[in-house]
Amino acid sequence: MLSPKRVKHRKMQKGRMTGSAHTGNTLTFGEFGLVALSCGFVTNRQIEACRMTMSRETKRGGQIWIKIFPDKSLSKKPAEVRMGKGKGSPEEWVAVIKPGRVLFEIGGVEKAVAEAALRLAKYKLPVRVKIVSKAELDASLVKAAAKPAAAAKPAAKPAAKK
Repeated sequence: MLSPKRVKHRKMQKGRMTGSAHTGNTLTFGEFGLVALSCGFVTNRQIEACRMTMSRETKRGGQIWIKIFPDKSLSKKPAEVRMGKGKGSPEEWVAVIKPGRVLFEIGGVEKAVAEAALRLAKYKLPVRVKIVSKAELDASLVKAAAKPAAAAKPAAKPAAKK
C-alpha cells in the first residue's frame, strides 16, 4: 500500500477542499485518463484496488500511471471511547482530490481496452470521475483558455435615447 516513508507531523488537520485543481490537471504520460469531477479523499486501499483492476483488465499490457499519492493522515478514536483525552491515532493515508485532477493514466493499449479498464476503476473510487482522452482534454483546456480572453473585452453599450 502507498504511504509516505516519513512525515514531519504524524497527525494532520483535515483542511478544506475548495476550488479546482491547478496542478495535475493534464494528461502527461498516457493517452487516456480518469479526471475527478468532485472533491474528496481517496485512500491508499482504493488507489491499490484501482491499480489492480486496471492491470487485470489490460492483461498486464500497456502502461498505467498513478498520478495521486496518499500523503495526508486521517486519525480516528477507538469505538466506545469517551470524548476528550486528545486526538486519536493515525488510521489511514488519503490523497486530497479536487475537481479537474487527473487520477490515473493509461497508454499503450487500444481505446476499447483502456476505456474498459478505466470504467472498472471508476467504480472503486468515492469521487465522481470521467474518462477522457488526450485529444478531448487538450481541446477543453484550449477552449477554457480562450473563453476568458473573449469575455475580457468590454461590450459596447448602446447610446441612451432621450
